[in-house]
Amino acid sequence: MSTNVLRTTDGWWVVRDERAVRVETKAVTTAELLADRDAVREAAASDESGTPVADLVALPPVTTPCRVVAQMVNYRSHARDSGFSGEVPPTFFRKASGSVSGPHDTIVRPSHVNFLDYEVELGLVMGAPLPVGAVVEERDLPRYVAGLVLTNDVSARDVQLTKTQFYESKSYPTFTPTGPYLALLEPEDFAHLLNLRLRLSVNGVPRQDRTLADMIVRPAQALTLLARFQTLDPGDLLLTGTPGGTALKAPPKPVAKISALLPPAVRWKAFFKGQAKNPLYLHAGDVVTATIGTPDGRIDLGEQRNAVADAR
Repeated sequence: MSTNVLRTTDGWWVVRDERAVRVETKAVTTAELLADRDAVREAAASDESGTPVADLVALPPVTTPCRVVAQMVNYRSHARDSGFSGEVPPTFFRKASGSVSGPHDTIVRPSHVNFLDYEVELGLVMGAPLPVGAVVEERDLPRYVAGLVLTNDVSARDVQLTKTQFYESKSYPTFTPTGPYLALLEPEDFAHLLNLRLRLSVNGVPRQDRTLADMIVRPAQALTLLARFQTLDPGDLLLTGTPGGTALKAPPKPVAKISALLPPAVRWKAFFKGQAKNPLYLHAGDVVTATIGTPDGRIDLGEQRNAVADAR
């Protein structure tokens, strides 16, 4: 069974049902905690009654600075929403680790952003170095991946589309809510990854709901592809894509063909005029709720609840 770890300003805690036991460790960073798994195991086996989880204020369990890498269009349902009809080439992009925020922190919309979107994603937290040239098979995942986290790849779509710029559009502060739990996995837990169900709602209305079975490039293959050019270290974070249901969707094919004939400035003006009528984008006062877990509770990454506010 996986072990859920929570981070607060006071340190690290092992979560057991509704209570948490402090991990006796000097670890400050996620990488240091992963190197002190014995302390985590001791806390998990402790007979202490612990502290109510409700009394703890969770920080992101992935400490920064670290590498934050993400996969683009990695669920079949998202590919359909994005207008892909054939095979989707595996694509990665980076996010600034300064975008990582807590699981209950406010998502802040920059003043120049009009189309703020959400993307619930499973995050892989590395537990061992992934060198360039590594080939990762399914059986190798426990060697490289220490645990999982719930993340939200918040996106400024008007920046992303007009600049074709993923790094900026997804790297503003608060654009990667992470946590509350870091689920440290045992080798046998990896067989249950495809049962993980990703859910996201806005103001209580469901928007995204899929399992990892909808994923195009699964974790082992993703790490192999990434290792062609990118090194990862313990504590680094890989976001593995989002399912369909985001606010942004590709226009119908006839509309797309006609708009392709227009000058870029005219095309974007028309596109965003249409997007302005889309009620699914996030606005100040919205509350985004997300969960990831298996139906049997074997792996449960907890719940994020993030209010949305405009920058002051």
